[in-house]
Amino acid sequence: MDGSAMTLPDWAFDMVDLHAHASPSLLPRHGDDRSTVAAERAQGFRTVVLKAHEGSTVERAAIAGDDVYGGVVLNSAVGGASPDAVEVAARLGGRMVWMPTVSARTHKAGATSPELSVHRGFELRPVDVVDDAKLRPEWFDVIDAVAAHDLVLASGHLSAAETVVLFTEARRRGVQRLMVNHPKMPFLGWSDEASDALAELGAYLELGILPDLLSPPESSSLTLLDTYPTSLLVFGADLGHAHHPTPAAGIAPWMRALEKRAGARTAERIVKITSRDLLLP
Repeated sequence: MDGSAMTLPDWAFDMVDLHAHASPSLLPRHGDDRSTVAAERAQGFRTVVLKAHEGSTVERAAIAGDDVYGGVVLNSAVGGASPDAVEVAARLGGRMVWMPTVSARTHKAGATSPELSVHRGFELRPVDVVDDAKLRPEWFDVIDAVAAHDLVLASGHLSAAETVVLFTEARRRGVQRLMVNHPKMPFLGWSDEASDALAELGAYLELGILPDLLSPPESSSLTLLDTYPTSLLVFGADLGHAHHPTPAAGIAPWMRALEKRAGARTAERIVKITSRDLLLP
């Protein structure tokens, strides 16, 4: 079905997107920050979080419009485990700290996976996070900075097992807001064991549109509605890549699928209330 011909559900207004990509970027994007935010607003989003694998979007979000937020991705481009990068992002109004994405060992190991095709041609130096099932000590100060500013700590492209290690230590050190990015993407190694551990930690899982388009049906994020507490599910479309759907084409059909699977009340709560509560104090 042509997504542009499908209308949004009646409840799809004042929504929150925790994961949007825009230019400038080293990857092809549909539009810049302002046009991306405008395109999302046209699809019912009030709040948008801009993400860039290249580093910080905090400064960009500040001039992209009201209710637009940014954060910093801790790839090698910003020094990896850099508490200073977190501190600066927080003091400038950032709300998200993403662990390594294209610098993650798991990403590099799975670089030929179909779901990572959107990143081909863009490489950064590796950044290590976990050794022998233990968080490397250089990340402790990063976690402490996240906790001190009550930011959202997002898993980036760490594996499910690595995320459990990270989030266990983060929770121990006082981080209150934990989010797993596109958990069901095959290269991340989702498992029942990881699911149980993350639920016990109170970690939120991100449902998303682009991951569902790039992964087989059994790895759709919508399957998490059957296996994970719905009170811990949030929304991050992960749209923006120029070779994949625009918000106008991609959002309405996915929201309809969410509504069909979860029911209107649960769907609305996920993309409006729970996502906002995770993001903002």
